[in-house]
Amino acid sequence: MKMKRRDFLKGAAGGLALLTLDGKVVDARMVEALPPDALGILYDSTLCVGCNACMSACKEANNKKPEMHGDQQLWDKPQDLSASTLNIIKRYSSGTGEHKDQEEDGYAFIKRQCLHCVDPSCVTACPVSALAKDKETGIVTYDKDACIGCRYCQVACPYNIPKFEWDDFYPEIVKCQLCSHLIAQGGISACCSVCPTGASLFGPVAKLREETRRRLQMKPGKRYKFPVSSIDSGKWHEFEAPKYERHVYGQDELGGTQVMYMSAVPFEKFGLPSFPKESFVSMASGIQYAIYKGMVYPLVVLAGLIFMAKKNKNSEEAEQSASTHDQGEDA
Repeated sequence: MKMKRRDFLKGAAGGLALLTLDGKVVDARMVEALPPDALGILYDSTLCVGCNACMSACKEANNKKPEMHGDQQLWDKPQDLSASTLNIIKRYSSGTGEHKDQEEDGYAFIKRQCLHCVDPSCVTACPVSALAKDKETGIVTYDKDACIGCRYCQVACPYNIPKFEWDDFYPEIVKCQLCSHLIAQGGISACCSVCPTGASLFGPVAKLREETRRRLQMKPGKRYKFPVSSIDSGKWHEFEAPKYERHVYGQDELGGTQVMYMSAVPFEKFGLPSFPKESFVSMASGIQYAIYKGMVYPLVVLAGLIFMAKKNKNSEEAEQSASTHDQGEDA
């Protein structure tokens, strides 16, 4: 008897809610929580001047090659995230584009990089634990020696972040790891260490969240101190407070992220997708963690991938139609 495609998907999706094996319920993986000492970045679009220093510092710190366009090197002009570019500054522009941090007839900058989700879909999708979330810092790291090149992480990521080295003989998955190698030496993420205005601010997530609350309480037009490089650096600049959007992107989306955004322009203008508070992993919490090890219920795995692929596709389409101007232009 042939199974109709609709019935197949319906049955597979049903397995996401509950799995039974020999009459017993398969235990679901516990949904991840933010580690108490989690580290992250607060990116404030209103402080960004589009200097691209963060991109150059990131490439140097992570030994990434310059972007190539034919025979021309485009070191400081990448169009998007790639195997050579782990973070990028993009520009939103509207109308005349004359006024900074203004939705109409204005422009604004946004930084794209791995957001280091509190409950990351990429980690759950990886069948060999090549992607893992550090128990202390919460940083989502990548182990090239464990990777089998399946690229499920690319399908699973709702933000379209992981990239693959298609041109390399021994390809790897590439994504921001928050410069964990520098943090291990007592440093901070390279992008934050060189940011001249404090637009990219490094620190414990708990303190960064406190800082977002402080900024949301600021009176627009009044001058305030803004920390630079690291929230604990003791260095600061003084700026007039903007009229912030009353939402911190990444604080709640899909269970929250450790890289958060503040802006005076609506986040959808940057092509950032709108997501529910519950993570995809939580939605599919009936799936046994590390299910691939036992190869239990492959239909459920397939259903989960289809679900995440659809979300990923919607994310890409939203980014492409986010503004009337090409957001991939050089900032």
